[in-house]
Amino acid sequence: MDALTAIVTTYNSADLIGETLARLSFADEIIVVDSLSTDATADLVRRSGARLFQRHYDSPAAQKNWAIEQATGEWVLIVDSDEWVTPELADEIRQTLASAAADGYRIRRRSFFLGREIKHSGWQRDWVLRLFRRGRARYEERQVHEIMACDGPVARLSGALLHHPYRSMAEYWEKLRRYADWNAVHARQQGMRVSPLYMLVHPPARFLKAYLLQGGFLDGAHGLVVCLLTAVYAAAKDIRVWEMQGESRQ
Repeated sequence: MDALTAIVTTYNSADLIGETLARLSFADEIIVVDSLSTDATADLVRRSGARLFQRHYDSPAAQKNWAIEQATGEWVLIVDSDEWVTPELADEIRQTLASAAADGYRIRRRSFFLGREIKHSGWQRDWVLRLFRRGRARYEERQVHEIMACDGPVARLSGALLHHPYRSMAEYWEKLRRYADWNAVHARQQGMRVSPLYMLVHPPARFLKAYLLQGGFLDGAHGLVVCLLTAVYAAAKDIRVWEMQGESRQ
């Protein structure tokens, strides 16, 4: 079987990084690229035996592309610090690499909100390209929602990543501010403009889509909160785009 390098990008993840790295013990090499954490993340990585690099954070795509260049394995697995590889996925990866038929593999993420798995609400079709033959895939350079392009056939694995992006509302609000701003900047670069009518209609429409059409009501109270926050996020992004429109006219 070809060697596998697991890559983790992280920042201030002391409460998660130990479990994340423990679940990657099946890899031949583990690389952690830390964005100059101010908590105990770096110390925990050093104690784990993983290769640690500390680097200024530019964007998700730039950080991960730089990390891929440090890998020595024939295959690369990308994992965020808030994602855990299940034992079933680890076994499947080992079996797949013994006779790989594709150059890249998509993995389904099972995401959790405040400790509960969200199975609907627009989160149910979350497939990410994370396992690939080194040299055949790379992230497109963009500020947010990084997308990986693979130069070769891509298949799917049946195992899952457990994704814990929001463990508290404080963490959610901090990420909302950052991602809404990044998405608004990207949208403006693509020529997006918003009107007062759009800002009035878009957030409620996002809620109704997530809650009714995408089954958010099936996730109970957690689903209701997730769908409401989806609308809040849409409003925050739209208002930031509107603000930048005004700045460009000054």
